[in-house]
Amino acid sequence: MLRATAIVRKAAIRPDSVADTVTLDHAGRQGAAAILTGAGGVSFTLALAKAASIEDGDAFRLEDGRLVTVRAAAESLLEVRAENPARLLRLAWQFGGNHVPAEIGADVLYVPTTSANAELIRGQGCAATPVSRAFKPEREAHDHSQCGHDHAHDQGHDHSHAHDHGHAHDHADHGHANHGHAHVHGPDCKHDH
Repeated sequence: MLRATAIVRKAAIRPDSVADTVTLDHAGRQGAAAILTGAGGVSFTLALAKAASIEDGDAFRLEDGRLVTVRAAAESLLEVRAENPARLLRLAWQFGGNHVPAEIGADVLYVPTTSANAELIRGQGCAATPVSRAFKPEREAHDHSQCGHDHAHDQGHDHSHAHDHGHAHDHADHGHANHGHAHVHGPDCKHDH
């Protein structure tokens, strides 16, 4: 069976190299090993060197050079609205603290449909409407899957710096010179240092 070992981002796809399309939900777009079959019948094993988030419109590169584009599947979500932006912002902060994936719009949040999420939404005085749509949540604050460099943290430098939890810090002071993004660490961040 063919293997897909690389991701081609949407902007770099040439339409003449696309062989098929596969539709995946949010969990399926996280790059875990799987056997997939496209709408046109192309079957392949997903064998990425390391798991990476795949966005709607990206593609898997097969060993023979052909591409299989990825479409985001419709999922059962809660569309969350509030009477004022502060209430919605507070709820988004709580979802983040609970590691609940959330898609953030100007005046709306989309979260997976679960009883725990529905209870939290009600408890914060917000309104939730069930919807079915593609789910494109924000990346985690420490997701480095598209920043272009490895964060193995085994370069032999000291990581004894303090984290002022909830505040961004720049890693430039310990060997990741100027990679252009801050890292936010909450009290239970699980980010290896």
